[in-house]
Amino acid sequence: MMLALENLTVLDLTQVMAGPYCCQLLGDLGADVLKVEPIGAGDATRQATGHRLPNGESAAFLAVNRNKRSIALDLKSDAGRQAFHDLARDADVVVESFRPGVAARLGVDYETLSGLNDQLVYASVSGFGQTGPYAQRAGYDLIAQAMSGIMSVTGDPDGPPVKAGVPVADLSAGLFCAVGILSACLSRATTGRGQAVDTSLYDAALALSIWETSELWATGEPPGRLGSAHRVNAPYQALPARDGYLTIGANNERLWQRLCKVLGRLDLLADERFTTNTDRVRRRDELAGELGRTLRERDRDEWVQLLLDAGVPVGPIRDYAESCADPHTAAREMVVELDHPAEGRVRSLGVPVKLTGTPAEIRRVAPDLGQHTDEVLRSLGRTDAEIARMRAEGAAG
Repeated sequence: MMLALENLTVLDLTQVMAGPYCCQLLGDLGADVLKVEPIGAGDATRQATGHRLPNGESAAFLAVNRNKRSIALDLKSDAGRQAFHDLARDADVVVESFRPGVAARLGVDYETLSGLNDQLVYASVSGFGQTGPYAQRAGYDLIAQAMSGIMSVTGDPDGPPVKAGVPVADLSAGLFCAVGILSACLSRATTGRGQAVDTSLYDAALALSIWETSELWATGEPPGRLGSAHRVNAPYQALPARDGYLTIGANNERLWQRLCKVLGRLDLLADERFTTNTDRVRRRDELAGELGRTLRERDRDEWVQLLLDAGVPVGPIRDYAESCADPHTAAREMVVELDHPAEGRVRSLGVPVKLTGTPAEIRRVAPDLGQHTDEVLRSLGRTDAEIARMRAEGAAG
């Protein structure tokens, strides 16, 4: 079956998470992604001090670099830069994650490459974007979460600010970058010309702050931390059962009445403190105390089933071992297994977007550094002698 992006060629100059995740999404949807890495170390995540599989492979690198081929080039060398330019002449997309200015010094910036290929879509994902007073700052997910405001609203009201448990700035920057790339490719089909795409971890983190900024602009006051509670609905948060926690979303009058009936708390329906959603939001701590006192009388899963049977939105709070083993996760193909040459069978997250006509496909595990260098250079017309000379000169690896 045809893949949605199988005619798209992407040159991936990115490292670590945001850019590699963006390019992996494009690869899952069928793009031919060539990961262009520095000779020797490659993507920094290959050497990161994170978790490693039994035979030494970086679990973090494998997580965001499947469906790619790897070519190792020294872009500071004339031969390495020329090889990259030759690739860019026929490529559809280049994605880079250098700090602003570095790509220009290497001769792989938009101005240079668009002169070789005016249909090229050139995407940059950085910490703070290509413009603005912070453009030259190093950008990390933690920093973006802090400066965007996300950390100020994450955590318990009486506790310190904390970052979100997953790297939302990194991952959303990758998602926004992919949207920008595909939008530019659609535009190119009409105009015949490519363009530059610029996004950042900071922009992405701020763009996710929908409820928080709306509260700021409506009230004039910056929102604070609410733990797991919601800004405009209650009850809509995590609550304790006898043996764990569950989340309940009774965010309208119909669901509120159903919840009270299941809990056997019809008294709450007559309680003037909780008459309307506005009242319940205003007194969410009192409400959580009342609900928690009843919920602690039974186990988590018992309450979950009772509430589901009554049509009340509910879900248990689980760890990742539980969620990855869930039969629904399997049914949605959100955990898959791949064959790795060194590690054997390895697990990977599945593709979260399901297309009926051109479904995504996980075709290959993340590549070894420079695994496809010779193959790609031969496709550019380089002879084996020329490739050997590039390797001897340190231009290719």
